[in-house]
Amino acid sequence: MTRDIRNLRRALLHLVLAVIAALYLSPLVYMLSTSFKTREGAGSTDPQWIPAPATVDAYREILGSPDSPILTWFLNSLVAATGHAVLVLVTAAPAAYALARLRFRGRSVIFATVVATLFVPPVVLLIPNFLIVNELSWVDSLPAVIIPAAAGAFGVFFLRQFFVTLPGELEEAAELDGCNRWQIFVTIALPLARPALVTLFLLSFLTNWNDFLWPIYVLLSPESLTLPAGLGNFQGANNIRYDLLMAGAVIASLPVIVLYLVAQRWVIEGISRSGLKG
Repeated sequence: MTRDIRNLRRALLHLVLAVIAALYLSPLVYMLSTSFKTREGAGSTDPQWIPAPATVDAYREILGSPDSPILTWFLNSLVAATGHAVLVLVTAAPAAYALARLRFRGRSVIFATVVATLFVPPVVLLIPNFLIVNELSWVDSLPAVIIPAAAGAFGVFFLRQFFVTLPGELEEAAELDGCNRWQIFVTIALPLARPALVTLFLLSFLTNWNDFLWPIYVLLSPESLTLPAGLGNFQGANNIRYDLLMAGAVIASLPVIVLYLVAQRWVIEGISRSGLKG
């Protein structure tokens, strides 16, 4: 009897999870479906989950439009998001390790200050960041969307939570073998932190890839735009072409989906080990 109740609970749990998954996936499925519809079918008030007839005209038109260089926007976003994510790891990992494993005066105050900056609304920093970028002559160039947010507090906080969980015996053994603190960080801490590093890379990539407001401020020419900013302009010019808009949204979603599918094992492990111990 107890086993039957346990099996029933498990079945109900799986049913609830399946319903939740369907609710989350349904907008993506409908977006994909609409991108293969005709112009008339995409604008129809009668929703159709299966396009009839199915066509790739929307992809042909959006990829071949001279007024909307979506492939250039895609490449700009790919370069910007990858460069930003790499810089986040380069800046966050040493700072997080120092705050987690080193003992020095004021460490708690520094960490509390870093965490406090997480509560500052990003929109407050738009004008100061623009003034700095303008002084550096980065306006209308990719460094303007790669560098300014690369030293954010979230990466330090996230990795610090992971480094705290590392056993101290490993560092003690390395010190007995003659390793200095930098060698311990590079040869022991970083390899063990691979799940957290992959997770932070993916989160940073996703944040930069989806950023819409900041690129609009600093990227002016059409060929310099990233994909969200470019698609925003494209939407303004094609606000009734739902087939084109959904085709652009599918193209914008592909890298993130592929990245997650490739790195999901490290993402799950990194999240499970990085946010539970402080």
